[in-house]
Amino acid sequence: MNTIATGWRPQSGHVEAAVEDGVLLLTINRPDKKNAITGAMYTDLADGLDFADANDAVRAVLISGRGGSFTAGNDLADFLNNPSAAENPPGPRFIHRLRTLETPLVAAVSGHAVGIGSTLLLHCDFVFADETARFQFPFIKLALVQEAGASLLLPQRAGRLLAAELLMLGEPFDAEVALTAGLVGEVVGEGDAYDSALARARHLAEKPAAALRAMKRLLRQPDAEALQKIMDAELACFRERLASAEAREVFTAFLEKRKPDFSKLV
Repeated sequence: MNTIATGWRPQSGHVEAAVEDGVLLLTINRPDKKNAITGAMYTDLADGLDFADANDAVRAVLISGRGGSFTAGNDLADFLNNPSAAENPPGPRFIHRLRTLETPLVAAVSGHAVGIGSTLLLHCDFVFADETARFQFPFIKLALVQEAGASLLLPQRAGRLLAAELLMLGEPFDAEVALTAGLVGEVVGEGDAYDSALARARHLAEKPAAALRAMKRLLRQPDAEALQKIMDAELACFRERLASAEAREVFTAFLEKRKPDFSKLV
């Protein structure tokens, strides 16, 4: 399943890719870590979106996770060992690629959808979640800030008060709350998310592809400039917060397996 006819192949060993019936199937496959994403996996996912937009044979993309989780977000150990100091770090590259993707994007969510596992859904055209799905924006718990344009997109969909609750408290929430917040479009029975999403992706693949891409561009156009600006601002603030004393305390506590203590920080 990892090889595509053109020869492109994911390199991390934890992302699968195949084209079936005009649909690029991007599957996060690291179930022992609840599909937590490393830098190498971000590269695979971004390369997959590049592949989708560059190939006429791909008319829709379906992203999902194996083993009962969508993704638990960033792999914190990898994140700490490989800070985003490169000129084009893989995490931000993937986030911005979501913003510019022209191919219709469908997501199937089961189990954990944490951090980027929740914010990426704001860029999907269709999202199916089953009753096991549990979402979370944990950024405040890491002394960080939100990314992927959530500062703009989540209040637009959820309203200012619910967006503030979900972001500023950082607590997990279920699929029904995600539906109310506009993160998902449909909640289905346990185990049905993938089949429902695949059926929708195949249906999209039967539509006139150029017209569908043009329609997606027009739907995003009113917020395109504002979205790019807020995503750049989020990433700048994210990097600033990453170097803060608060974040250092969080990550030190994580490595020492204790609760963070912010009482002595100013």
